[in-house]
Amino acid sequence: MEVKKSQKADLEGKRNTFLLFGLVVALGSTLLAFEWTSKPGKAESLGTIVTQEVEEEIIPITREQEVKPPPPPPPPKVIEVLNIVDDDVEIEDEMEIEDSEADDETIINIQPVIEMEEEEELPSDHIFTIVEEPAEFPGGTRALYSFINKSVRYPVIAQENGIQGKVYVKFVVNEQGKVSGAEILRGPDQSLNNEALRVINSLPDFKPGKQRGRPVKVFYNAQISFQLQ
Repeated sequence: MEVKKSQKADLEGKRNTFLLFGLVVALGSTLLAFEWTSKPGKAESLGTIVTQEVEEEIIPITREQEVKPPPPPPPPKVIEVLNIVDDDVEIEDEMEIEDSEADDETIINIQPVIEMEEEEELPSDHIFTIVEEPAEFPGGTRALYSFINKSVRYPVIAQENGIQGKVYVKFVVNEQGKVSGAEILRGPDQSLNNEALRVINSLPDFKPGKQRGRPVKVFYNAQISFQLQ
């Protein structure tokens, strides 16, 4: 037997319509809830503000009391003591003042006073370090080092071992200007020291140094540089 249903009683056909209607109602309720605002009630009174007056404190102005320095002490009193001498006292030693007036016949002897400065005698072998007129090589210091540079022969043993440096020499220029007493003060190698002494001893005569116009012995220092090219 075939079952027949009425189209009005069939709910399956309206299912989609009810679903859409429910979604629209839910969305509208949600939007209405977000847009809903409540207005605050009107406040009748916020209270009263009570002000209290504060008395201003007045700070008194004080000044430091000026301290006056004590007065200076009074000056000491000077007491004059007078010694009274009787007129009857005899003075044994009396100064006799002779007449010192000069006339045409007065002879005045004036002797000049000559102060002789005693010159200190120094021994003949004394050697000066500083003198009034120092010893000088003919032509000056430049000529001295030019002579040394031309006279130096570099030792072969020093060249082979790569030895170089400066040799400091001290010698004496005597009263005749001749060089003597040469000695090494400092040097890098014995071979260089020997060559420096040879060159110094071969120097020509100097102009001797003078002290108080008199030739004297003077110390002289020189340096010789040995440098490999």
